[in-house]
Amino acid sequence: MTFELAFLEPALKEWKKLDRTIRDQFKARLAERLGNPRIPWAKLHGHPDRYKIKLRGVGYRLVYEVRDAEVVVLVVAVGRRERDAVYLAAMKR
Repeated sequence: MTFELAFLEPALKEWKKLDRTIRDQFKARLAERLGNPRIPWAKLHGHPDRYKIKLRGVGYRLVYEVRDAEVVVLVVAVGRRERDAVYLAAMKR
């Protein structure tokens, strides 16, 4: 089953601010995850349906939530890992 992709409004604003090369890298990873979004090693601790995608070389992270009832992968936050900023933003949303 393939999931649809959706963005929270703040995450969409963050997405649009990203450099094109970083967006393209995230797009490729998201395309893979839409077929199988529940990757055990990418699970966020303390959040039952939230997962992350890491771009290690550039230090960016994307946090998404899997919603089975709606068959949606919802992007919650996108940003730099510095001081866990992206994870803190995701916890508030």
